[in-house]
Amino acid sequence: MARFNFQGEPPPEDQEVLCHLTLTQNVIAGRWKIIILWHLSQRTRRFSELQKLLTGISKGILTRQLRELEEDGMVHREVYKEVPPKVEYSLTEQGIRFITVLDTMKEWGKEFMKKKNRGTQLFLTK
Repeated sequence: MARFNFQGEPPPEDQEVLCHLTLTQNVIAGRWKIIILWHLSQRTRRFSELQKLLTGISKGILTRQLRELEEDGMVHREVYKEVPPKVEYSLTEQGIRFITVLDTMKEWGKEFMKKKNRGTQLFLTK
């Protein structure tokens, strides 16, 4: 997923805020990352479990999104030396702290849905 870099020079009073917002946006940028984080907030998962839960995601995209989340310190990847190999994913402390953001996003989505009068579920495509 492409990461966003602010172009130009923001007004001095906005620099710190935009820097932090852009950093947060870069960490969660990607179609599946928020959903991956939510599933991992429920419990530790194996790759195949995540792939089954995320209908429509390819193996390559799931791998890339998990690697980016791991690089950003949100997800821990535990490799067990077994045959066949066993790999589990869980949230790091940083990832656990992000769950409050997900909860806030969920509440915002509920309110947004009520205001837009769209029924009980909203599915985003692309």
